[in-house]
Amino acid sequence: MDYRSSENRVIVDQQPTTDWRDELWVPGHGLYVNTLVYIYLRLFAEHEKADLLYERLHRFAVTETGSLASGLPGLLLPDKPYFALWGFKEYSSDRFDLLGNSLAILSGLASPNLAEEMILWVETECRRMRAEADLAVDLPPCLFPFQRHGDWDYRPRIERLNPPGCYANGGIWPFICGFYIAALVAAGKMDLARAKLIALTELIHQGKNPALGFGFNEWHQAQNGLPRGNDWQTWSAALYIYAAECVRLGRTPLFEEIRNRA
Repeated sequence: MDYRSSENRVIVDQQPTTDWRDELWVPGHGLYVNTLVYIYLRLFAEHEKADLLYERLHRFAVTETGSLASGLPGLLLPDKPYFALWGFKEYSSDRFDLLGNSLAILSGLASPNLAEEMILWVETECRRMRAEADLAVDLPPCLFPFQRHGDWDYRPRIERLNPPGCYANGGIWPFICGFYIAALVAAGKMDLARAKLIALTELIHQGKNPALGFGFNEWHQAQNGLPRGNDWQTWSAALYIYAAECVRLGRTPLFEEIRNRA
């Protein structure tokens, strides 16, 4: 991964569609990938590199609406309480990456104050989406606002494979919701974590195969909550178990060690 930093400054850059989202463009310095880098650097006691990455990610990202960024840009948004989906040189995306930001909370990249503001923002936006019929369940989509026709980052391929509220363009992924629930526990939001775990439990029962007691489907459409991927996904099951254990224990195994090492 050291060789994946073209600047040779720890922060890793990527080509579009090369992280878990095989149909969404995340070019340059992606939040999700760099939270993973930060996590493994702490786990392997590479604290000098982890500190450099922490400092870099907390620099402001360049934004179209005016930025506080100077010198080397980072991923912290100057006008929103979360990290940018990605940033590179003169460009960035302020769409909310639920997985990347949940990992930022769990790893300690997001301070307790930022985590508090971020969770409030997420829940407020989800209420707005439910009121506008863009969201049918009490769980956040993987990405929002959705990419729509006419947006600056819209590409024609989106309509065929990633329409709004589907797949990587705002679908509800049980494995990511598991990370979000764990992040709520890390932030001390136990009542909210329990409520989201109940909602996730209801979701994972659904499957394309009605004979299954638990579908553990890959992803669900945001507007109706219906399963749209494949049943019996290991990551959906694994992160449900982890989320349930975090709620049961009132703590976040593994990630506590990372936060303490920071």
